Amino acid sequence: MGPELQELRNQLDYLLAKGFIRPSTSPFAAPILFTPKKDGGLCMCTDNCALNRVTFKSRYPIPRTDELIDNLRGAYYFLKIDLRGGYHQIRVFADNCYKTASRTRYGRYEYTVMPFGLTNTPLTFQLTMNGVFRDLLNKYVIIYFDDILIYSKAREEHLKDLEAVFQRVQQHRLITKGSKCEFLKQELEFLGHVISTEGIQIDSKKLWAIQEWKPPTNLQQLQSFLGFVNYVRWFIPDMAGLTVPLIVLLQKGIFYEWGEKQQAPNFAMTKGLNW
Repeated sequence: MGPELQELRNQLDYLLAKGFIRPSTSPFAAPILFTPKKDGGLCMCTDNCALNRVTFKSRYPIPRTDELIDNLRGAYYFLKIDLRGGYHQIRVFADNCYKTASRTRYGRYEYTVMPFGLTNTPLTFQLTMNGVFRDLLNKYVIIYFDDILIYSKAREEHLKDLEAVFQRVQQHRLITKGSKCEFLKQELEFLGHVISTEGIQIDSKKLWAIQEWKPPTNLQQLQSFLGFVNYVRWFIPDMAGLTVPLIVLLQKGIFYEWGEKQQAPNFAMTKGLNW
C-alpha cells in the first residue's frame, strides 16, 4: 500500500472515530486530494471546485493584516492559540451534509463538520471566531482566520487576559492543541512577521524571497512582485513613490519594457528592507 492510500485509510478511520464524517449515499462525489503539511505529513482535503462554482460567496470582510499587526505595537507578552482541527470545530447543518460528500477507494463519505476546501469555509470560521471573542477583539485578541493571538503589555495583565480568553474557549466548547500553546512568549512569528519586545520585523524567509526576486519579465510576474512587496510596505521608505514607474507598466496600451526607470526603484525597494 502506497503512502497516500495508507494516509487515506488512517485519516478516514480518524474522522469516522471522531464523528467528523459518516458513510454517505449522496449523489455528490468530489475527489480526494492530498497537500503537504509543514511537518512533512499529508493533509487530506476534498476537491470541491464543482460545488464552489455554484455556491453563493460570503461577503464577510477579511481583516487587514497591517491593521492587525499595528495593534501589537508596545506589547511584550504573546500567546498564539492553535485550535485542534480548526475548521472541524464548526458543525454543518444536517440538511447540508450530503453536499460535502466525497468518493474514496473505501467508500463514499460526507462531512458532519466544516471541511477544508469549501469556498466559504475560511470566512465562516472568521465570522464564528469574531462572534466568540467579539468584546475582546483589538483589546488583547486578534484573529486572522485560524490564527488567534493574545497580546499584552505586562505579565500580570497577560495572565488576566489569558484567563478571560480560556474561559471563553471553555464556554464555547472549543478545543485547543495544548502542545502548540507556548505561554509568556516574548517573540513569535505571526502573519509573516516576527513580533517581539523589540518591535515588529519581517520574517527572514520573506525578506530573503523579496531580496532575491528577479526582475519581472511580464505583467503577471510584475503583479506578483507588487502584491508581495505590498505585504511589507510599512517597512519600505517611500513605498508609494517607488512603485509609480512599475504601476505605469500595468496600464492598458503601455508597451512592457523593463528599463532603468523600473530597475532603480525595484532595487531601492528590495534593498530598503535591510533598513
